[in-house]
Amino acid sequence: MATSRGADEVRAYIARTQVALATNILRGAARAAAKIVADEAKDRVISSDVRGAIKVATRASDEQGRVIAKVQVKGKGAYIAPWLEYGTDPHFISVDDSQRQGLSVGRVNTKVKEGSLVIGGNFVGATVLHPGARPHPFLRPALDVKQDEAIAAAQAYINTRLRQSTGGAAEVDE
Repeated sequence: MATSRGADEVRAYIARTQVALATNILRGAARAAAKIVADEAKDRVISSDVRGAIKVATRASDEQGRVIAKVQVKGKGAYIAPWLEYGTDPHFISVDDSQRQGLSVGRVNTKVKEGSLVIGGNFVGATVLHPGARPHPFLRPALDVKQDEAIAAAQAYINTRLRQSTGGAAEVDE
């Protein structure tokens, strides 16, 4: 009759591994991957305000074990990010009715201290055609360039944490 040994050790190893995976290994791996992409985005962006607003966030999504990592632009300067990433189309700029305080456009333009529709120190009139702004993408190119490195960082994080949580007993892929 065949006998097997080590079943208790295998069960204990599997139990430890499941607990370790459930407690932040996947979130940490996602954060490690997203940090690689975020650092590249910070290197590529042309605005220091946007650079300071690039953040990484992770969360466990549901009971199925899904983890979501985001590289997002939040905080001071975040409103500029879409204009940098995608540029702007040509558009008209005019004095908004809510800003006129009952004054005509001509009267508003004569108020130097208000600074309405001033370009190069000169008042330009009631309406200006802005030519738009060229895009300076930084988020998508960061992902495109660093996706392989991000995946490797996530795998390295998982391997390290599994070794730590199982006392080095885990054989992991490199």
